[in-house]
Amino acid sequence: MVGLANALVIVAVVALVLVRQFRARPIDTDRRWWLLPLILGVIALREPGILDAHHHVESAALLAVELLIGLAMGAGWAWTTHVWTEPDGAVWSKGTKASAAVWVAGIALRMGVFAIGAALGLHQHSSALLLGFAASLLVRAGILTWRAGDLGARKPLTPQPLGATSRPAAAYGDGRPAGEERL
Repeated sequence: MVGLANALVIVAVVALVLVRQFRARPIDTDRRWWLLPLILGVIALREPGILDAHHHVESAALLAVELLIGLAMGAGWAWTTHVWTEPDGAVWSKGTKASAAVWVAGIALRMGVFAIGAALGLHQHSSALLLGFAASLLVRAGILTWRAGDLGARKPLTPQPLGATSRPAAAYGDGRPAGEERL
């Protein structure tokens, strides 16, 4: 039953994150961006079944690969997200087509890890997937908060005309020129 609960949590959080990713949203650098990944990590680690009882080394290796995929996916997701500053100084973000490609690649890699585990006869718990997703969210939120802080620190001191926007920070794969952001 725990596997079903974890699967429902994963589906709900992924749906929420995907819907929010492709809408323009302000980035609040003052909020606790690490809280949701921490909660998901605790949910994932609360059960002892994250490692196969009969194949500790193999399942630990697959868990490590899952975490590496999660970290890489979070970084790729963050760097392909379009980030810009509005005239009022608010920093906004929105996913790009490249962000969607990162999602597709991450899902394909995770399916590959699952297939390898199944071929090795390992019992795979949904907690590993949840932990990898938590790692993705943590890295993405951390990088986006850093990017937003970097843009917000250099906002203009003189007022801009009404309706003017500052140059956007480039996201990998969105075809825009580099803006004010250090890469």
